[in-house]
Amino acid sequence: MDSSYRNFSGVGSVVISADGKTLVSGSSDHTIKVWNLATGKLLRTLNGHSNFVNSVAISADGNTIVSGSKDDTIKVWNLATGKLLRTLNGHSNFVNSVVISADGKTLVSGSSDHTIKVWNLATGKLLRTLNGHYNFVKSVAISADGKTLVSGSWDKTIKVWNLASGELLRTLNGHSSNSVVISADGKTLVSGSGDNTIKVWNLATGELLRTLNGHSSYVSSVSISADRNTIVSGSGDNTIKVWSLATGKLLRILNGHSDWVNSVAISADGKTIVSGSRDTRIKVWRLKQREFDQEDQDRISSPLATIDKSEI
Repeated sequence: MDSSYRNFSGVGSVVISADGKTLVSGSSDHTIKVWNLATGKLLRTLNGHSNFVNSVAISADGNTIVSGSKDDTIKVWNLATGKLLRTLNGHSNFVNSVVISADGKTLVSGSSDHTIKVWNLATGKLLRTLNGHYNFVKSVAISADGKTLVSGSWDKTIKVWNLASGELLRTLNGHSSNSVVISADGKTLVSGSGDNTIKVWNLATGELLRTLNGHSSYVSSVSISADRNTIVSGSGDNTIKVWSLATGKLLRILNGHSDWVNSVAISADGKTIVSGSRDTRIKVWRLKQREFDQEDQDRISSPLATIDKSEI
């Protein structure tokens, strides 16, 4: 372990900047924290929300943070300064998920009010509201080309939308989703569910390719490496699991958290995994090598540390 820093509150969301230098976390203490990923140094704390911060996102250019909260609002911040740029109102219940398009022009939010909202990020103007879910919208994702939006809900459906028009393209049934993510090439959708499984789908056709079993509690968060080789999942069973996207094979189980893992992220270069937990800790796991073997597994740092950096 290189260093450790305390957060003192449950971590609801973590995200890594595209350049791999910055980590942003959202917490139950209503704050957003900005960290240097390499050192674990806390750079700044952003205050403004009045309830749990459920979701955080960073624009591809690294200039902007967006946060969604149980206070029903979305806030847009300058990453470098921590200045609050604007607050977006419109949802009538918790904002569970926020995502920014790769070109930085569009923000999408999913809410417990059962809606998805599409916003102009620069102005904060609401462009459209997408209706169709009949329960909480827990997660939203945008394809890298900016054409496709995916939403996952507790109504046991995943919906695929045309982002520009808001047209519903297809509905995938039978899976109550906490987290959805699209691969960098736009071909694959991965969803994590309250049924303890991860499902891998063909995004273009909606075909279910495989179901990944292994978690013993709900899957709260899923992430895909940019090279499309690896899925990372976090769960209410307190573990993080690393899977082969191509085969569905379980490659690694990462232990160390003492409570629910609420959020996971993998860096663009595929070398770093970050996990945030209700146990108040953020763990940073360094991948020693691209190929995963089972030797030297679970080398974790002090359970007293919030930012824990380990090589696996």
